[in-house]
Amino acid sequence: MRIDHLIYAAPDLDAAVDAVEERFGVRAAGGGRHVGLGTHNRLLALGPHTYLEIIAPDPRQPEPAAHRPFGVDGVTEPGLVGWAVACDDIDRARDEAVAAGFDPGEVIDGQRRTASGDVVRWRLTSNALAGGVVPFLISWGGTPSPAISAPAGLVLESLHVEHPDPALITPRLRAVGADAEVRLAAAPGLVAQLAGPTGRHLLR
Repeated sequence: MRIDHLIYAAPDLDAAVDAVEERFGVRAAGGGRHVGLGTHNRLLALGPHTYLEIIAPDPRQPEPAAHRPFGVDGVTEPGLVGWAVACDDIDRARDEAVAAGFDPGEVIDGQRRTASGDVVRWRLTSNALAGGVVPFLISWGGTPSPAISAPAGLVLESLHVEHPDPALITPRLRAVGADAEVRLAAAPGLVAQLAGPTGRHLLR
C-alpha cells in the first residue's frame, strides 16, 4: 500500500492551517484552488511520497453546481474525511478492485490551479467525491507528487480505520490495495499518528 495523501477538511482554510501549525509545528503552504468545485487547499508533506491536504470551501468562488467533494459542504469541525492510495496504472487498479468485489467508481480527471497560475492534473476514482474511510485510487502520471514540494517536517507513522462493522469495510479496503487495520468503533473514522517538531499527536 502506498498512501498518497490524507484529506483534512475544515470550514475555514486559514483557521485550519493556523491550528495545524500550532499543534504540529509546521505550517501548510502551496496547494491552490479547485476551480469549479468551490474548494481550495494547503499541503504538508508527511514523507517523500505522502502528504496532508487541508481543504475548505473557497469563498472567492461562486457556489458550485454540485456538492463540494469530501463532504466539505457539511463540515462544521475540522477532521480527516478521506484518503488516497497511489497507483501507477489506475485503470488496471480500478478493474482489479471491481473484480475483488468493490467498485470505487469511474476514473475521472482532476485538477487545481496553483497560486502561480499553473494547472496541476491527476486521475482518480470517483469515490473520492464522497470521501469516507475507504480510500480512492489516484495516479499522478508524469506530474511530480505534491509531497515533494510541500513543507516538510512531519512524518506519518501510522493510519488506522475505525468502523462499527469492520467485517463490511475490510474487504473493500483490500480490494483497493489498502491494508490498513480496522478497529471497532461507534462511528466511521480515520486516525493518523503524526510525528514532528512538537512530538507525536493523533489526527482524526
